[in-house]
Amino acid sequence: MNKYIVLIVLVCLELVVKAQETERSCAAVRMKAGVPALYINDTPYPPFAYMSYLGEEKYYREAAIAGIHLYNIPAYLGDRGINSTSGIKPFRTPVWLGKNTYDYKGIIHDFEEVLRADPAAKVIIRLHLDPPVWWEKENPDAVCRLPDGSGYRTSFSSPKWQHDAGEVLREVVKWLLHSPYSAHVAGVHVAGGFTEEWFYHYKDHFYDESNARKVAFRKWLRQHYADNTDSLRHAWNDQTITFDQALPADISGTDRKREWRNAATDQRYFNTFDFQATTIADHIAYSCKIVKDASNNCLLTGAFYGYHYFVSDPRRGHGALAKLLDCPYLDYLSSPNDYNRVAGEDWAPMAAIKSVQLHGKLWLAENDTRTTLTTLLKERAPAIAPPGEWYTNGVWIGPDKMSTSVSLLRKNLARMLAYGYGGWWFDMWGGWFSDPALLAVLHEGQQYFVEYPDAACPQMKPEVAVVVDERLQEWDKDYGGLTGEITGNRYALGKTGAPYDLYLRTDLNKVSAGQYKVIWLMGIMDPNEQELTLIKKWAAKGMMVLQTDGYGTTIYFKETGTQPTFSKKLRWPASALGKLWDSAGVHRYLNTEDVVYAGRGWLSVHSVKGGKKELKLPFYAQVSDPVTKKIIAGNTKTVTLDMEPGATILLRVVPEKKQRKH
Repeated sequence: MNKYIVLIVLVCLELVVKAQETERSCAAVRMKAGVPALYINDTPYPPFAYMSYLGEEKYYREAAIAGIHLYNIPAYLGDRGINSTSGIKPFRTPVWLGKNTYDYKGIIHDFEEVLRADPAAKVIIRLHLDPPVWWEKENPDAVCRLPDGSGYRTSFSSPKWQHDAGEVLREVVKWLLHSPYSAHVAGVHVAGGFTEEWFYHYKDHFYDESNARKVAFRKWLRQHYADNTDSLRHAWNDQTITFDQALPADISGTDRKREWRNAATDQRYFNTFDFQATTIADHIAYSCKIVKDASNNCLLTGAFYGYHYFVSDPRRGHGALAKLLDCPYLDYLSSPNDYNRVAGEDWAPMAAIKSVQLHGKLWLAENDTRTTLTTLLKERAPAIAPPGEWYTNGVWIGPDKMSTSVSLLRKNLARMLAYGYGGWWFDMWGGWFSDPALLAVLHEGQQYFVEYPDAACPQMKPEVAVVVDERLQEWDKDYGGLTGEITGNRYALGKTGAPYDLYLRTDLNKVSAGQYKVIWLMGIMDPNEQELTLIKKWAAKGMMVLQTDGYGTTIYFKETGTQPTFSKKLRWPASALGKLWDSAGVHRYLNTEDVVYAGRGWLSVHSVKGGKKELKLPFYAQVSDPVTKKIIAGNTKTVTLDMEPGATILLRVVPEKKQRKH
């Protein structure tokens, strides 16, 4: 009788396993401990993934052994490379072969590679929606038109492209959910444009003289001005203009000047840039809705967007993050880290991630960090690499030392942990992390997720808030040259020894006055009455408020007098900011201009020069090494470290209720 029972149990277990293998995943982003968090099948899931353009089973296996089970794999509707300037060739064969004709062999190949290495894998498909060449030939009205009448890639103003690409996206999602891989599909990262990052395609100058763009712009104007011709004429200072005649301003960039635009006379430019940006945001929202509808809300949706903190050229179309954050179909947003990839600098995300988090969206950093193992594309895949010097120097070269490589990866991890977001380790050409010391850092992220449950740790909340206007770049006649002088303050901010929160201007009313001792309105050219009232209110409470426009910085701080002071500084060194923070009473963990990340029970120092560092905590705490669990100091407000040059140290900090008596 017992043999029959055992047999029945074994059969039942086999059926359960098979059911689990075919059961579809359901992924979502929900708030947890004050920040958006990833859930798969109603269970919190580590928000750390692995990706490679040239992925191989051996690299996926390395990631799996490191504890990573979330992967990104690339797929493409079209048959051209992602960079229309460099001439790079495609990474995969196209999905979209013809009308109602699709080829999924590239996706199948990647799934098979991943699953052979990791049967427990969950996968997010990065699907590039640019169409193939045959589609553009069949739809010449949907292509950007240069001044000589020739075509140059798809016009994002084309409703035909949006519709057709959207229908293919829907078919791809349906295929995924009915494929043998359905249980492993976690989401779709909708991608488009230049480098998959929803940038407009152009080389030196932007042109799109297609009729599709003119029609779309006029439709946008009617909505913006509520179909009121008088409002349009007043804004444009043109008493003869009509909606049927209006054309976008020339934003080619051939007339760039080192000066700011005038709000009273340049509204046509502002409207053109707003149209440029909202067009992209609308495409992302449209695509995300398709994924949600086709998957019954069970697939994650995400995109690259909102690079206002790094990409300062408004022609690229990244000036409508505030609009996109209201999209109910979007789960996460991403960018690479700052491309000033040198040791000793904060590689900040390219967007105001505090606003992203406030709106319930998960931030996922693309950690495409070069290491000493980084190879050149022309060596790994000569058939894909373009001719010339592209992908051979500058940011494409990794550090000389393995110790530096480890330090940079740990710095990436520390920033994600301290500020409550995730990301993927982007092993771009493959093999960049194929060393035990590097893979150990990837493993640490997975280990910490299990061993150190995420917590807000209110004692470590930043006391500095920086508020930026994503539309600052629209004021810039130099197409980013002037804007970069202001947003470049991110480097000094990263070395003040104090963490900061970065908000969009549109979320200014959500800035908690009780939390911050300094609020910096950085790049606000035209503060309105409500904003000026807030500035005075904050200053009256004893807070320091800085307001930087295109001409200088006004500082409101009652400790230095009743009248605000003015400085012509647009770009501030870390030493000057540190003095301001000290006078405002901001807690600084360190004053040596090293990079410090602090938050959520994590404290990290990245130092170029190394040496003795005396960290000061704002509370009594137990400080430990999160890997070894060794307690470095207990019930202390001071931690002394002796650092090697170029090193990154990550500490676990647990507040203690009060100082113990000895």
